[in-house]
Amino acid sequence: MQEETAPKPALTPEAERALKEAEKRRAAQQAGEAPPKELRGRKGPEPVRYGDWEVKGIASDF
Repeated sequence: MQEETAPKPALTPEAERALKEAEKRRAAQQAGEAPPKELRGRKGPEPVRYGDWEVKGIASDF
C-alpha cells in the first residue's frame, strides 16, 4: 500500500529568494570561492563557535 503525502504549501517570495541565495552560497563554496567579508563585524574567531558571547568584558552562555 502506498502512503499518500500531503502536498507542500506554496513558498512565499521571501522563502524562495532565501533558498536561491543559499543555493548560490553552496555553489560558490563548492567552487572554492571565499565567503564575503563581514562588514563592521567582531574581530577574531567567531565567538558563537565556542558556545558563549562576550561584549565589553561580560560573557554570556547560550
